[in-house]
Amino acid sequence: MLADEASPGLAIVILAVFLAFRYLLYPTLLSPLARIPNAHWSSPISRLWILGIRYTHRENRILHALHRSLGPVIRVGPNELSINGIDGVRTVYQGGFEKPDWYSVFDNYGVPCMFSTRPAAEHSARKRSISNIYSKSYIQSSQSASAQGREILYGRLLPKLLDSTSKMQVPHGIDMYSVFMATTMDFISAYIFGIENGTNLLHDEALRDHLLEHYKARSDYSVFDQELPRLTWLCRKIGIPFWTVDAANKELGEWCMRLCDVTKKASIMNNPSATEACDEPVVWNALVGGLAKETKTSGSSSVLYPTALTNVDLSVASELFDHVLAGQETVGITLSYISWRLSQSMDLQADLRAELLSLAPNMRLDRDESASMPDPKQLDALPLLHAVVMETLRLHAPIPGYQPRETPELPCQIGPYLVPGGVRIAASAYSLHRDEKVFPEPEVWNPTRWLSSDGDGEERKKRNRQFWAFSSGGRMCVGSNFAMHEMKLIIAAIYSNFTSHIVDDAGMSEQSDGYTGRPVHERLFLRFERVV
Repeated sequence: MLADEASPGLAIVILAVFLAFRYLLYPTLLSPLARIPNAHWSSPISRLWILGIRYTHRENRILHALHRSLGPVIRVGPNELSINGIDGVRTVYQGGFEKPDWYSVFDNYGVPCMFSTRPAAEHSARKRSISNIYSKSYIQSSQSASAQGREILYGRLLPKLLDSTSKMQVPHGIDMYSVFMATTMDFISAYIFGIENGTNLLHDEALRDHLLEHYKARSDYSVFDQELPRLTWLCRKIGIPFWTVDAANKELGEWCMRLCDVTKKASIMNNPSATEACDEPVVWNALVGGLAKETKTSGSSSVLYPTALTNVDLSVASELFDHVLAGQETVGITLSYISWRLSQSMDLQADLRAELLSLAPNMRLDRDESASMPDPKQLDALPLLHAVVMETLRLHAPIPGYQPRETPELPCQIGPYLVPGGVRIAASAYSLHRDEKVFPEPEVWNPTRWLSSDGDGEERKKRNRQFWAFSSGGRMCVGSNFAMHEMKLIIAAIYSNFTSHIVDDAGMSEQSDGYTGRPVHERLFLRFERVV
């Protein structure tokens, strides 16, 4: 009788002891992660602290400050680490650590794209079909890329800037954040779908503003789906949707699908050999061709490429949706910061213009407002232009936030610590780009640090190794070469012909703290004057 009465009490005690051991004693004192410095006292037992700073958009700055005081490896949650330092980055990102399910938020239409694919083998299969057309050599020799750039720069962007110099608009300037977002969307959509099937947001301002609002909503609410996927799934399941982000994703997805449908119909109807160079859908052709080749080789299914071959149209749309969104936003942000920085120094603008006009041919408008496209290799080799772009990407990285990976099944060495498998681990460009040993005075925008005459060869190697605007390793940004070429071309077109002056730059000095980093007010008004 006494034994029966004691049983419930004993069970409660045993359960309490087990829970205390499992969720307090073990993670705090006995876990292999217990030796690693804690970002917060609660980090070993709860994710609440790190979720809180992510939700309030303070993660990059807070973790950077903690790394400076606690070292290159810190524990931010029970099963999550933050790293800062090139040795740890080399181990994780060049060591082939897999992506965690955090990236599933980047699945489009319910189908993975190359960026969100978790297994390395499937990622490699997807990458093979498009890596060539994003290589530097291909882009620099592509007649289609050159023709598309000519049309967008000389047919759309430069005329808009010329119009802005009229007497009615001079005092007010022009919102270059919006203009750059339009320009970069037109560039990437032309390369993907062809100029005829791509966007013309430089002229269609209403659609541009509409899309930018959806971009903002999508980014502002992504933390819920990334960090609390089960909770957000449950909310939607029981009828509590995240209205803003869900509506934005739905409309953006439908918009991209329409671009895909138009391009697909055009590719069926048109003779490719008769297509104008600017109308060639370079990325579309490479992706669809790669899928056709994989299907021919593997049949209707493939271990490496399962979703792509069973849902070809959705797989193509998912991939291109990712390229369109990532290719527009990141470059648009960077161009905004480049023009903002240049607008603070007429001397620097003059030096850059002199370098740009040394090209043969250069991008100076003739009297009839026509000009030539520069040799891409010569443009890429201009030292001051390269330095301006690199320094802006360093200090104002458009993706400054953490890039999660997952430790492999067998324990691995991260610095002095042996880390077990299945631990989420991440570095950020924000912290790597502010290492004072590599980048003295890291908060100062100083393009000369990238010039060959600045410092010895070993210092330059350190800077290049720690430059992380496009991540590193086998899963670094596949579009990095396109982005660099596009930015240099756009800046060359503008500053070969105009000087820029700040009218209203409120919020530019405060970049948002998150996975992506925008100017907080998402606007920059500049006034342009034609160079005579």
